[in-house]
Amino acid sequence: MAYVMPTEFVTKMIDAGESKVFMSTRDTLIRAYMAGAILALAAAFAITITVQTGQPLAGAILFPVGFCLLYLMGFDLLTGVFTLAPLALIDKRPGVTVGGVLRNWTLVFFGNFAGALTVALFMAIIFTFGFTTEPNAVGVKIGHIGEGRTVGYAAHGAAGMLTLFIRGVLCNWMVSTGVVAAMMSTSVSGKVIGMWMPIMLFFYMGFEHSIVNMFLFPSGLMLGGNFSIYDYMVWNEIPTVVGNLVGGLTFVGLTLYSTHARTAPKRAIAS
Repeated sequence: MAYVMPTEFVTKMIDAGESKVFMSTRDTLIRAYMAGAILALAAAFAITITVQTGQPLAGAILFPVGFCLLYLMGFDLLTGVFTLAPLALIDKRPGVTVGGVLRNWTLVFFGNFAGALTVALFMAIIFTFGFTTEPNAVGVKIGHIGEGRTVGYAAHGAAGMLTLFIRGVLCNWMVSTGVVAAMMSTSVSGKVIGMWMPIMLFFYMGFEHSIVNMFLFPSGLMLGGNFSIYDYMVWNEIPTVVGNLVGGLTFVGLTLYSTHARTAPKRAIAS
């Protein structure tokens, strides 16, 4: 589990951001679609474990399997490119523009959404036997999650919106730490251990992840959750996306870049 020094993995972060900006539309969409789908399956897996065992910690401990798999296969989540792509712009890599970064974010967003929505439909079919019966216990739980994390926030007004935003910030602080942790080792086992810890933390703490929510809330709507598409977008997805952007870029990307890629001069010894 060879450890990669911060100065080396921060360079890898910038290189990764540059490669994502210049990636073809086809490859960006395919990789984003698969990332959204795999993470959605992991969320369904974790909620199933939680419902069947009655132990939320068990679901949180096992949820990172999806995150680890998708990153080992080179797929992309919006939360990850929020952190990596801007670094190539800040580092003034040739040809990297604001437009290129925004293009990457947009394509990954829609690719993630399509993948998560596909799994949401598949799981809704499973939970209801093709919409012919009432949702099973897992389906009911997903519907309740959708209600609590939309109209539940709305009931608190501005304070609810602030709480939602901060949960989004904290989420991508941890998720982007997981993305970077995969660059800290040259072995598969080292990468998995590094990714597992912060992903487990964010899931158990109930922080808001924009791509997980692309599965949870459409699923909740299909399974009879008492909230609307408007509630989902205004009282979850949009503030979560903004919080994820702020959290990943501010607390992971910029902090690592500023201290390891652009290290300040050492203090002079007093004479």
